[in-house]
Amino acid sequence: MFFDNASDRPRDECGVCGIFGHPDAAKLTYFGLYALQHRGQESAGIVSADGDKIHQHLGMGLVSEVFNEENLKVLTGHLSIGHVRYSTTGESSVVNAQPFTATHLGGTLSVAHNGNLVNIRALREELERDGSIFQSTMDSEVVIHLMARNSQLAFEEAILQTVSKIKGAYSMLLMTRDKLVAVRDPNGFRPLCLGKLNNGSHVVASETCALDLIEATYVRDIEPGEILIIDDSGLNSIYMDKAERESCCIFEHVYFARPDSDIFGFNVYQSRKRMGEILARECRVEADFVMPFPDSGNYAAIGYSQASGIPLEMGVIRNHYVGRTFIQPTQSMRDFSVRVKLNPIRTFLEGKRVIIIEDSIIRGTTGRSRVKSLKDVGVKEVHMMISCPPTRNPCYYGIDFPSGGELIANSKTIDEIRDHLGLDSLHYLSLAGLVEATGMKADKFCLACFNGDYPIEPDKDFHKLSLGTKC
Repeated sequence: MFFDNASDRPRDECGVCGIFGHPDAAKLTYFGLYALQHRGQESAGIVSADGDKIHQHLGMGLVSEVFNEENLKVLTGHLSIGHVRYSTTGESSVVNAQPFTATHLGGTLSVAHNGNLVNIRALREELERDGSIFQSTMDSEVVIHLMARNSQLAFEEAILQTVSKIKGAYSMLLMTRDKLVAVRDPNGFRPLCLGKLNNGSHVVASETCALDLIEATYVRDIEPGEILIIDDSGLNSIYMDKAERESCCIFEHVYFARPDSDIFGFNVYQSRKRMGEILARECRVEADFVMPFPDSGNYAAIGYSQASGIPLEMGVIRNHYVGRTFIQPTQSMRDFSVRVKLNPIRTFLEGKRVIIIEDSIIRGTTGRSRVKSLKDVGVKEVHMMISCPPTRNPCYYGIDFPSGGELIANSKTIDEIRDHLGLDSLHYLSLAGLVEATGMKADKFCLACFNGDYPIEPDKDFHKLSLGTKC
């Protein structure tokens, strides 16, 4: 059993990174994945090529656990793609680790994918009827089979025909022996950016923080609907048909992306601070200080404190050395999964009125234990501010939100959630306030988890699929 307090958090998605034109492409990809580790901690993989041969290493665990100097030396070549994974449904197994690689008619193709394909059931059934044999339960493998079916076409046309069949969210890297291809779905759900190294080689990554670590310069975002092909002749972009509207995932700014990344053209740290500032404008509560539960509410708490004039304190200390344990706690160690990671400062908190800043409430299970731990050490009042609106609907586009019935805001009013968590008051940021904080316009976002307006309808019973739609 892995003890942490993340059961009430939306799980991270997946991260991708690719390099073209550098003699140490795989090593740079490794460091890029290191920067993207927050997007997936179940498995990691890198595939490299030198124009002739393809090399691959995959494994379960963190990037630092999967790779070492010895196996990185085997990943030779001037182009490489890598992936860190968290599975949103389906099993966590090395067979589902990415990049996924297959050979057909002498051609080898690897794919690394962040997102979910929402028509996966229909596509797999169609391909299996035509004789395709699947090796994994990932939706990403569908892309490989579709490319194989279109192998008689020119490469660019084969990609266009392939993406015309898939629906949903995909920021994706494809790699052949001599090409790196970046693909972003027409709605632009997930981020994907292009960078450049000093030697002129190119980098594609899920977030700009990966560019910073390897000292690459940000060039631009891959556009929604763009297929960017990078090879020895340079960069060439072709485009899919436009979607009715862009649908960037606003939860990238709320929770997923690293605060040092620029996502959809806006800095995440500044967005999260503004969420706190707008919360202070929308709701004022008398309290002795503001505090986050580290690290989820840190930046919104800074914004709330600065805007309200209420001091910011760190009344709960996080244990940064929590790892995996298979040892069950004793019966007397109640709420172990909460206390092993976060511990209140008893003498400081006793008798205080506290405002807790959180970025989201999903199921409400962890929040209840955290509030109880504060009341147990003598906190007089606990008020909670959430830096996004109530999450009432599941996500089909790459976030592991549970089904609607498991989301606490789907079945309870705000007052009922307050009472369930044992709070003195509970306040959510308005949807208009959240959008304002990002600096973007509302019509650029997917807001379905808040308002139920899904840009693309998924397969029937999509959330019940046993297929390994992974991120």
